[in-house]
Amino acid sequence: MLLLASFAKPVAAQESLLLSEPFKHGHTTKVEVQVKLTGKLSLPPTEKGKSAQLVPVTGTSKLTYEERLLKPETDELAEDKTLLKTIRVYRDVSFERIVGEVKQDAGIRPSVRRMVLVRSGNRKAPFSPDGPLTWGEIDVVRTDVFNPALVPGLLPSAPVKPGQSWKASAVAVAELTDLEQVEAGDITVEFVGVAKLNDRRLARLKLNGTVRGVNLDGPSRQKIEGTAYFDLDANLLHYLSVKGTHELLDGKGQTLGVVEGQFTMTRSAVAKMPADLSDASLRDVTLTRTPENTLLLYDNEDLGVRFLYARGWRVGAVQGKQVTLDHARGAGLLITIESPAKVPSADDYLKEVSGFLAKQKAQISATEKPVRLRAEPVQLDRFSIDATIGSDKVRLEYAVLKQTDGGVTIAARLPADDTSVRPEVTRIVRSLSVTKKIEERK
Repeated sequence: MLLLASFAKPVAAQESLLLSEPFKHGHTTKVEVQVKLTGKLSLPPTEKGKSAQLVPVTGTSKLTYEERLLKPETDELAEDKTLLKTIRVYRDVSFERIVGEVKQDAGIRPSVRRMVLVRSGNRKAPFSPDGPLTWGEIDVVRTDVFNPALVPGLLPSAPVKPGQSWKASAVAVAELTDLEQVEAGDITVEFVGVAKLNDRRLARLKLNGTVRGVNLDGPSRQKIEGTAYFDLDANLLHYLSVKGTHELLDGKGQTLGVVEGQFTMTRSAVAKMPADLSDASLRDVTLTRTPENTLLLYDNEDLGVRFLYARGWRVGAVQGKQVTLDHARGAGLLITIESPAKVPSADDYLKEVSGFLAKQKAQISATEKPVRLRAEPVQLDRFSIDATIGSDKVRLEYAVLKQTDGGVTIAARLPADDTSVRPEVTRIVRSLSVTKKIEERK
């Protein structure tokens, strides 16, 4: 398909043509996406006074999936109110990136390859109706384009003739560049002409432009050159190939690093609805976001710990046998993995915590004694303390999990006046498990 332009024969066409794909409920396509990256990134200095370090970066990814458009969601809190939504089933997933000497792999477990994607603003929020996703699985999907937003934004709003051009919509620019905020520039799309390939009439489009804005890496500038083919008989954007040059900028607009990428996407109509996207398959599936189906899975095979957590939490530092989580509302949680012999009882843990708080001159206003939440073969105990530490009133939640292969202690510090995160801490505590035998620390 990369050689599409070489084999397509030009066709004389001067009449105006409507290039429009009907994104209606049930619209289903098969999509194949390939991405290649190469370049250099500037990493911040590790020591004061040292200059930034340029490291090579390479990467490849391939995604193949079928995508069905669902009825839009309504969200009164969202800026655009009506949110586009699709459901995908991933058939082939490969993702590899090397930054310096660090290799990063990612994939999607077969059990959660059916995902619902909701687009709000410039953000895509995937979840699987079949189980919790890991952050790595979300990242694989997050960086892919969302076609119900991209495709209409690349196509003209009215019939066009060869030689005419128009500006891609802001939504389409954001999808192509992954910029969260576009500050300057635009992308122009030109209708070059009509070609014929295997008895199919294809309208050839050319993309070109430079945009500057901000993404997760900070200020950046992107130069875009590309070619697209619109199938006039199927009313479908069939092919899109884009070469992009991504420049990372400092505060003065100077280039810190350059990454070049090649994005290629092929789309085709689906003649027969796949069984896992059929009406019968989706009838008893929850396709709207809930606190349960948007939970994230943390599964660290090296540490031997697994748990579920709500998306308001962020996994922070992982050091030694400890994992930290932080919440945007100011809550924090520390998980410590222990060998079987080192796991304290809940009463001993309470004594240890009380002694520490006394040394901190904390004023304790209430203590909830240890309560057993789960019994044999897995023991789970929990207790809490309301205290004032310095000028801060806090709720301190603690738990001890004990299994045959090891155990875990949990310490959470929550704002006393915000009770909304307490059920989320309960979810984390109840979902915790040790997944391998924990050896004694040397």
